Amino acid sequence: MRLVITAGILLLAAPAAAWAAGDAPAVDTGDTAFVLVSAALVMLMVPGVAVFYGGMVGRINVLNTIMLSFITLCIVSVQWVLFGYSLAFGPDVSHIIGSFDWLGLNGVTQAPNPDYAGTIPHQTFMVFQLMFAAITPAVMIGAFSERMRFSAFLLFLILWTTIVYDPLAHWVWGLGGWLRGLGVVDFAGGMVVHIACGVGGLVTALVLGKRKGYGTRPLPPHNLPLTVLGAGLLWFGWFGFNAGSALEASGLATNAFVVTNTAASAGALAWVLTEWLRQGKPTIFGAVSGCIAGLGSITPAAGFVAPGPAVIIGLVGGVACYFAVSVVKRALGYDDSLDAFGIHGIAGTWGSLSVGLFATTAVNGAGVNGLFYGNAAQLGAQAIGVLATWAFVGLATFLVLKLVGLFMPLRVTEEEEETGLDLTQHGESGYSDDFGFGSVSNGSLMGLAPLTTMLPK
Repeated sequence: MRLVITAGILLLAAPAAAWAAGDAPAVDTGDTAFVLVSAALVMLMVPGVAVFYGGMVGRINVLNTIMLSFITLCIVSVQWVLFGYSLAFGPDVSHIIGSFDWLGLNGVTQAPNPDYAGTIPHQTFMVFQLMFAAITPAVMIGAFSERMRFSAFLLFLILWTTIVYDPLAHWVWGLGGWLRGLGVVDFAGGMVVHIACGVGGLVTALVLGKRKGYGTRPLPPHNLPLTVLGAGLLWFGWFGFNAGSALEASGLATNAFVVTNTAASAGALAWVLTEWLRQGKPTIFGAVSGCIAGLGSITPAAGFVAPGPAVIIGLVGGVACYFAVSVVKRALGYDDSLDAFGIHGIAGTWGSLSVGLFATTAVNGAGVNGLFYGNAAQLGAQAIGVLATWAFVGLATFLVLKLVGLFMPLRVTEEEEETGLDLTQHGESGYSDDFGFGSVSNGSLMGLAPLTTMLPK
């Protein structure tokens, strides 16, 4: 009897066990490797933007500019693990925010989460999204560089990421988010990353006020080769940014890679040709600016459009951002230091709307069709997403700045700004006049000052 009962239990349990094993999504090692490498490429964009911006500021602020990007990666990495990821992607609460169910990555395991990515570990998806959360405020720094107090920036960064970025990511990408529910699509961050950092940066620049000497004396980049190097790192990392957003090693990822490179090239060409016609000379500064404009424009559309429309998206993005930087900013007089708004904010806006024009399910069967493929409603949905993002980010950023201002000054003093933020905020200098032998404070180090006096000046 015991043998019969045992055999019956095994017979009943076997189909259930087989069903459970077959039903659970399996980890695809190829997809996992691809997304992890893509996450590393996006991480590389943070030092890339640091170098890109570092070459554009004055030599007395280069280290401060790089430090802001570097510390952003450190702080957001901890915030994301503790509670940021749960707020952005956790179980939905009223279509506005994620719950606290995944605090400290509780429940975020090595098993796939079919709600977001069914072939890679949940932790892989989490760390890929972490890099997006880090690069967004790192790019925003360019709008208000050379004048914000470092301590104020740290508090602003924590609050902005929590109050602005995390809810916006949930609205657009989180399961249950209200913009996602309206049919708004954003493949790799046109709204969540580029509009957010552009508009947030512009509001911060307006609240802080203009840099000393802005509009009355030249404030040229101090090291353009450094900026070009940073642009190259950004272009390289952007392949992880866009192709990696397919979340699988597939034809869709390949398409995203191809259109990313195409739009970047078209954007650079459009900017260079426009400035050549208007100003008489093509510049490398314009070429790298146009490249970033093209990259920002294609980001929300990379998984939905074919290579042909990508050329149009890049060309329009390059021209639009050129005029935003060269005409609109000068006419209105605001000090968007390194054109974070003029490039990223404008490119993200155009790119998000372009999805509503050029998207086709021929590229992405799980995607949408745009106006030119018979679905005019998608353009309306994208417009709602753009307007909602502008309004929310603008208002929330202003409130965060006012909150930080209750506890500490937001801006350095005039004397600190004149001396430079490298020395006044960090006590170090990016360049030494004594060939690296001296300290930044007194020109000597370990008794080597006499040696430096013998070196040719």
